[in-house]
Amino acid sequence: MSNIKRHDGADAGDVEAFLARVREMPVTTAPGSRGRLVLAMDATMSRQHSWDMALAIQGDMFAQAGRVGGLDVQLVYFRGASECRASKWTPDTAVLARLMGGIRCMGGRTQIERVLKHLKAEAAGGKVNACVYIGDALEEPIDDLAQLAGEIGLLGIPVFMFQEGRDPSAETGFREIARLTRGAYFRFGSDAARILGELLAAVAVYAAGGFAALENHSAQRGGAASLLLQQMK
Repeated sequence: MSNIKRHDGADAGDVEAFLARVREMPVTTAPGSRGRLVLAMDATMSRQHSWDMALAIQGDMFAQAGRVGGLDVQLVYFRGASECRASKWTPDTAVLARLMGGIRCMGGRTQIERVLKHLKAEAAGGKVNACVYIGDALEEPIDDLAQLAGEIGLLGIPVFMFQEGRDPSAETGFREIARLTRGAYFRFGSDAARILGELLAAVAVYAAGGFAALENHSAQRGGAASLLLQQMK
């Protein structure tokens, strides 16, 4: 890797609100082509449980996207006093699992600004179809993050903000980042692994193949994918 230099349940209303925002996203990848998705995660100390959950469900994201064209994923994470790193792009779920499995959460403050700056830099080198961010806190000036989010929105990169817990400052900031990038916001609890997995898979399918791919995915899997499809019609 190269250096870039607690819980509640999810209800149907939360899922519907999330999917309503995803509905508005433009199709950025033609069916049959490969999508590129940045998976960004807060790896500070409070996040170990959710990190393990994401590790357990990330394989299905690749599997579902692979059926419609494929997906390249880059893992970005921050932890400690100033550590923020990004992996190489990989189409291999086993590689991503090994990377995630070798990382342990450490104490520190959020570094969302560095994640957003990195996303801009990656977009300058090639199309990025979407970014998923998973975290539980926001400890940075929201105005600075909003400026970056607006710039990312102009690049056509939706950021899907997943929040664990009910921190009100985090919710406000996450919602604003999602709004400015034309992404979506969703709050989940530690008991929501199934819903999170379904939504991540649906976002990955959409990144890889657009609406037609999601429609086929919905017919096969149902669940959150079906809700997403209903919102897009």
